[in-house]
Amino acid sequence: MEALQLKYILASVLYSFLGVIILLVAFWLVDRFTPENTWKEIVQQKNMPLAIVTAAFIIAIGLIISSAIHG
Repeated sequence: MEALQLKYILASVLYSFLGVIILLVAFWLVDRFTPENTWKEIVQQKNMPLAIVTAAFIIAIGLIISSAIHG
């Protein structure tokens, strides 16, 4: 019984790690193809609308990844 629970815990950790990697790659791709450096624009220029759009993007991609992993 304990081995079965360990299997599920390990699978959850692995899928969580995979989801975070996919999310970071997706963010990097969007940042790469946009004309401005998104992180620099948000942090240094304090561009609040861009920060909101970026947050919405990260939430949306996270939901898509979690749905794909969860099934």
